[in-house]
Amino acid sequence: MNMYVSNLGFHTSDEDLKQLFESFGMVSSAKVITDRDTGNSRGFGFVEMQSADEANRAMDKLNGKEVEGRAISVSVARERERRTDNRRW
Repeated sequence: MNMYVSNLGFHTSDEDLKQLFESFGMVSSAKVITDRDTGNSRGFGFVEMQSADEANRAMDKLNGKEVEGRAISVSVARERERRTDNRRW
């Protein structure tokens, strides 16, 4: 199950995100999204867990939890719409 995690601290790394979710089960991937021009965190990321039960438990326990002084939000990630043109906006 793929989860969307928002309101991350700007110093949170992929590894930090992975470690946060690992206490609830096997993490397949954890990625903090960065700005393509500056490389700075955009304050959100995605975590994928192999088990839906483990992912649901993680969402229940981590949604609203304070991490680096910020209350994070965790929800099921929606499929991204693919654009058919090359516009960046």
